[in-house]
Amino acid sequence: MALKDRLKQQKFSSAQQEAILGVLSCADIINRHMDELVAPFNITLPQYNVLRILRGIHPQGHPRGEITSRMIQKAPDVTRLIDRLEKQGLVARGKSPEDGRLSMSFITSKGLALLSELDPIIRRFDRQLRAALPDDDASKIATIIDRLVDGLG
Repeated sequence: MALKDRLKQQKFSSAQQEAILGVLSCADIINRHMDELVAPFNITLPQYNVLRILRGIHPQGHPRGEITSRMIQKAPDVTRLIDRLEKQGLVARGKSPEDGRLSMSFITSKGLALLSELDPIIRRFDRQLRAALPDDDASKIATIIDRLVDGLG
């Protein structure tokens, strides 16, 4: 379905406006699909993102600021996100071995197990995305988005 039909809008003020609204609309659709995938596991998409980040450095951990800098969508309160994950036993906190003043977050075995359960579901969604967007088109879009982000500073 065309963007004009999805938004029930016949005209856009510019090609750039149409493109940006298309990107935002597409991101919303993808986020809603991802939300539906992780919801049965009693986590949110931002929590999934934190777990994914921590799995990437496992068995080491990250301080809150590093987690925030690596997030796809910047969450306003990463501390509360980590608190909820810790209450579920998916994340543990500890001190940095290099700097005892620095609080670190680590994914637990329970968190790793949850991600292992989610992995095939996420891979299926990834295959769906790949089928809808061939590699050449994906590369072009990635280049355009990088140029747009660089232009917005």
